Amino acid sequence: MDITTVLFYLFSAVLLGSAFRVITAPSTVHSALFLILAFFNAACIWMLLKAEFLAITLVLVYIGAVMVLFLFVVMMLDINGDQVREGFWKHLPLGGLVGAFAALEMAAVLMGGFRLNAAPEPSAAALQLGNTKMLGIAIYTQYLYALEIAAVLLVLAIISAIALTLRKRKDARGQNPSEQVKVKKADRLRIVKMAPTIELAAAPAAEAVAENNKGAA
Repeated sequence: MDITTVLFYLFSAVLLGSAFRVITAPSTVHSALFLILAFFNAACIWMLLKAEFLAITLVLVYIGAVMVLFLFVVMMLDINGDQVREGFWKHLPLGGLVGAFAALEMAAVLMGGFRLNAAPEPSAAALQLGNTKMLGIAIYTQYLYALEIAAVLLVLAIISAIALTLRKRKDARGQNPSEQVKVKKADRLRIVKMAPTIELAAAPAAEAVAENNKGAA
């Protein structure tokens, strides 16, 4: 047994244990942290399979972005884990049966791939290109239409999410860029003509105060 096999079994064991703790941890934050651990071990398995692009994508996208956002939302909402897990053990047999059925279906589909012969050795030109560059060439040539369809679906999902959550509030203040562009000087500036106001000089005022003081004396 070589070191690669030992690392594979080690990462797989930690992955299964952390995945089990995701659904059994008493705290939602702890479940998210165990999910991060599961993603990290899955990335390590991808690295053992020499799929470094998928491993880095799993770390950067899921651990670095999605899970950080998920933790932020969980901490902001302050979810009560007791209410969420209420009735967990009561529904555990049915959930376990459904999970076992799904695992058998996946095994029936995936076991055929393990019976295939060993993959042919890549050519020298392919080894010089690298796994990431070969994957990019395949995506943007052979699977270009599928990539464009996926991009359109993601844009539609973003627009739909914004449209569903957009609510117009009466007390909210906002700016209309079209009205700001069409504004004219007469709409913002008004010239007002006023009569001049003459103020008394300082000297006459001082003389009046002196006369008042003399009369009082």
